[in-house]
Amino acid sequence: MSNTSNKRAVCILSGGMDSTLTSYIAKNDGFNIIAVHFNYGQRTEKRELKAFRDVCDDLGIEDKYEIDIPFFTQIGASALTDETIDIPIDGVKPGVPITYVPFRNGIFLSIAAAIAEKHNAEALFIGVVEEDSSGYPDCTDSFINKQKNAINEGTKESTKIDILTPLVTLHKDEIVKKAVELNVPLEHTWSCYKEEDEACGVCDSCRLRLNGFKKANAVDPIPYKAL
Repeated sequence: MSNTSNKRAVCILSGGMDSTLTSYIAKNDGFNIIAVHFNYGQRTEKRELKAFRDVCDDLGIEDKYEIDIPFFTQIGASALTDETIDIPIDGVKPGVPITYVPFRNGIFLSIAAAIAEKHNAEALFIGVVEEDSSGYPDCTDSFINKQKNAINEGTKESTKIDILTPLVTLHKDEIVKKAVELNVPLEHTWSCYKEEDEACGVCDSCRLRLNGFKKANAVDPIPYKAL
């Protein structure tokens, strides 16, 4: 998957299914990718980092950043970064869930924008999904557009960064189908909030992923604990 284009894009790549598909879309759209991954004290930090590295290898990405931002554990207030708060396993409910990390995507986008400005990148890709998200306020199209305006207001006049969200209006089954269509190595992705060896299958993220595969009539290639 070689690329001779001069177009550069920063891709925020967690190693999950959504961000991985987004990175493949960016590559197919002719961008040279600069991949950015954040280690922020999340429970599955090591497994997500492995997924990031595997996907970067799959895509042949050489320019990559692994950014450590441990202050999220100091802030707490999220089951992903505070181990005294249990990960919910009783299904997705209305409202903002306890797995929401306060303003995480806003902080991620700010750091990614600094990297984009350094590399003279013209685009920043993030795999947010509005309709099938778990109620996170920083995954909406409205939030992303306001962030784009702020980023371009607060950078050099010559810096023009477009934030692209190719999955924002899709449902999880559509994401699975698109990933299969583009031959995305979904076996290298990780979505579970709780476990690093075998996915739990019961956290919100696992439920959304498994339901997407079921609706798409596809088989999820990652290992799950026996339920």
